[in-house]
Amino acid sequence: MPLTFTDFKFPNQTAPVYHGKVRDVYSIENDLLVMVATDRISAFDVVLPEGIPYKGQVLNQIANYFLDATSEKVPNWKLAEVDPQVTAGVKCEGFRVEMIIRGYLAGSAWRDYAAGNRTICGITLPEGLRENQRLPEPIITPTTKADAGHDQNISKEEIIAQGIVSAEDYEVMERYTRTLFEIGTQMAADKGLVLVDTKYEFGKHDGKVILIDEVHTPDSSRYFYADTYQELFEAGKPQRQLSKEFVRQWLMANGFMGRKGEKVPEMTEEVCRSISERYIELYEHLTGKKFEPAPEKDAEKRIETNVLDFLDRLAR
Repeated sequence: MPLTFTDFKFPNQTAPVYHGKVRDVYSIENDLLVMVATDRISAFDVVLPEGIPYKGQVLNQIANYFLDATSEKVPNWKLAEVDPQVTAGVKCEGFRVEMIIRGYLAGSAWRDYAAGNRTICGITLPEGLRENQRLPEPIITPTTKADAGHDQNISKEEIIAQGIVSAEDYEVMERYTRTLFEIGTQMAADKGLVLVDTKYEFGKHDGKVILIDEVHTPDSSRYFYADTYQELFEAGKPQRQLSKEFVRQWLMANGFMGRKGEKVPEMTEEVCRSISERYIELYEHLTGKKFEPAPEKDAEKRIETNVLDFLDRLAR
């Protein structure tokens, strides 16, 4: 059974568990976070009613793969992978901004463009672009983080003017975003993939900006297969992709885009299994490793035991 909810009570836990869209976050004392990647799945900023087998493990282990691969260039929050579904790291004061960077015109940016919008987050795009076209250079299109509902597009100038992030910290976030995207693009290319767009989140720890949360996972990123990209683009056909976009496309085809009054279509066992297989495929494609599923039976007990062991070792 997929793990869609946790409510552990760990030693020295200083706050109730925070249930995000996908992750359950535990604060230990005042300087440690334990982040459980559940099997929940969200789309259009809505948590869908069914969990996806092994999704949490895939997300956690892909994120850790990239956190480790990029840590020399961009400092991050990770201390240890405690369990296949759990990472522990330093507690940060998170910025209420998501740094989205796009190398291609796809997803929500394409939908806005197709609707006639030519300016996204203060950046003006040229006329005549097509869906999935490579942009002249990657663009950063931030959003403000919402506690509930949809995140909102916002420009760099608005972020600084409203005091959401200082100009100095934003400059660091922007530089780190471009660095991470360059590394992710090269790592994807080495595996025959195109990193289309992705998002990063940052926080401050000991006065320094650091990367937090997930990196280059299918929840935060969109990938195309490189070998068929040009042919499909020239033919005006949909791209073969490894990302959560196929979930959004399935939802849209069944009349759901997260708008008021819309109902999530039935997520059958077959649909959930298909989504799970896509996530595992991306893990194997990106990391070059065979996916080794953790035992699903008694996942809560396994996680609790592993976290307690980690906290015990840390306290010694």
